Amino acid sequence: MRNTKAFKDAVAQTLAELARLGVTVRSGAVADVIESNMTEVAARLGIQERSAWRYFDAAGLAAAIAKQQREFEESSDSAGVGVAPMPPVDNPELALLLAGVPDSLVRTGGDLYAVIINVAVNAWMAGHIHGEDGCEGCEGSRGPSGHDWSDRMKQITTMSPDVTKWFDRDRWNAALHDSGFSVERR
Repeated sequence: MRNTKAFKDAVAQTLAELARLGVTVRSGAVADVIESNMTEVAARLGIQERSAWRYFDAAGLAAAIAKQQREFEESSDSAGVGVAPMPPVDNPELALLLAGVPDSLVRTGGDLYAVIINVAVNAWMAGHIHGEDGCEGCEGSRGPSGHDWSDRMKQITTMSPDVTKWFDRDRWNAALHDSGFSVERR
């Protein structure tokens, strides 16, 4: 089903309708919903899947997805879901993570998976370090610097005084461009 023109058109039309409604959904998720719905329509009506396309309504599906998303966002179940705890915008450690992305792309030959793993692990460790002040199991595990998170931020800033330059989107994009890699949507 996914290789048919009708399917690809349905996904494109639904994504366009979602964009018009101001809702962003991963295209793979939309494709999964469409495939599931069309298979179900064909089964319930006892028709072939290719005949079920006459019942497809991209605008209706997009409206239903948008409604579900709004209802979830308004529900108490969504409190805090999908919202990561964010460090302060001028956090030097976050700047180091941002700075490492273009270099990591070069080092891995553009392997985006490896870059994301690197960023995720470093962010995870940075988050743990930030929380070590209250972690009894971490006592003495960081050597002479102890668990003083503020001191760690000062050390990073001392070693790299201009580290916050990485919060400038234009400078980061220039570094990404200089790496020879870019991100494109297809």
